Amino acid sequence: MGLFGSKVNVEDLLYNAMSLMEQRQSKGAIALFNQVLKQDPKNTQALFNKGLALNQVKKYSDAITCFDILLEIDSKDSQAWNNRGIAMAENGNIQVAAECYDKAIEADPKNAASYFNKGVLLDKLQESEEALQILDKAITIEPRKPNALFYKGIILGKLKRHEESLNCFEGVCKNNPSHMDAFFHKGIELAELDKHKRAVDIFDKLLSKHKDNANIIYAKSRSKAALGNYAESLELLRQAVSKNPKTIRGWAKEEPIFDKLHTNDQFRRLVKL
Repeated sequence: MGLFGSKVNVEDLLYNAMSLMEQRQSKGAIALFNQVLKQDPKNTQALFNKGLALNQVKKYSDAITCFDILLEIDSKDSQAWNNRGIAMAENGNIQVAAECYDKAIEADPKNAASYFNKGVLLDKLQESEEALQILDKAITIEPRKPNALFYKGIILGKLKRHEESLNCFEGVCKNNPSHMDAFFHKGIELAELDKHKRAVDIFDKLLSKHKDNANIIYAKSRSKAALGNYAESLELLRQAVSKNPKTIRGWAKEEPIFDKLHTNDQFRRLVKL
């Protein structure tokens, strides 16, 4: 209510709610969207962004309700279908989520986000080849955006198609030089291709900015072992284990690069072999 009991202007409420969304203050934004919807139950901007905010705070069933109301207003609302799919997937309704993404694509064949989300979903269902095809469509629509090309690289890496995976991460780095995850995975794929000196150069650059990152330290340790620099490899492994003992020990025990160190007392102590 205003100072004299009048209703707060809907446009002002929306402006303030969107400001909170930009600051990732989703709960506060939801409260303001509720005020808008109390005055204007069919306000599509409030419904859509309330649904987004509810997804952010993991209230997926409530988010689905918002998107359902939007789809009653306009059954061809591609973004509503897409975000309904996200909520369904998070709720474990995988089949329904896939159907939502298909509806989003049907409503707007250029909705790259829906192709991306469906690709991720298919990968989780271990339908890798189909996932790659769908991700390629997202890449074609938005070639300079990193998410689909990055995820394609991840899938190709899991499939041991390391040269293709490396090409993906190099593409992401070319268009998005500050994409540190892609830069890291570029190093990982170089290591998988036995190009360990180049991989170490990448890990060193990353460690200059992220010196306490256990994953990067471990990756460098692997490459140093592959290059025969066992003393340095073991020191790096010690540092990585000290930062994330359970995960790093598990990885090191299964890593073929470290097989030559399985008789080394220091290695055995570090990984509790």
